[in-house]
Amino acid sequence: MKYVTLILVLLLSFPVAQAYEMAGVELQEEVRLKGVQVPLVLNGAGLRKKLFFKVYLGSLYLPQRLSDPQQIIDTDEPKRIQMDMLYSKVEKEKFIDGWNEGFAANHAEDELMPLRDRIEQFNAMFETLVEGERIQLDYLPDQGTRVTIKDQERGVIPGHDFNRALMKIWLGSAPVTRGLKKALLGE
Repeated sequence: MKYVTLILVLLLSFPVAQAYEMAGVELQEEVRLKGVQVPLVLNGAGLRKKLFFKVYLGSLYLPQRLSDPQQIIDTDEPKRIQMDMLYSKVEKEKFIDGWNEGFAANHAEDELMPLRDRIEQFNAMFETLVEGERIQLDYLPDQGTRVTIKDQERGVIPGHDFNRALMKIWLGSAPVTRGLKKALLGE
């Protein structure tokens, strides 16, 4: 009995990554990226809506909570954008159109020119997704943006410049929606 009590005390004394639910999706307060020693904390999460439909739950994980969008975009530290699909079906073409619109809305044409090949490589990784499926976009310094769809790693898009451009889709001057931007910033 003494040993059981000791084991329970020891188990309860270790911190446990907490989770909470939003829009029917369980989000972890803390995640660990493959190849990264430091855990990332949930900075914020919110819904991407189009008209009256919930498209996905977006969440942002960083090494420490930040509220300055430009600092998040510019920081050359690990980060994750996670998208949990809520809509019944989003076609591959819709993803590609959305990514291209997001890149174009936040960059001048001359800024996009050096990124064109990598944007095409990124777009080619996507497929039609349905409710309950997940996208994880993990930035790893000195490697690039690792794309994981439905728990399958699709590849890594090299360059901090690409990740900065990608982050602007949610946190730039013309975000996908202002409400989602605020939510990702923890507001």
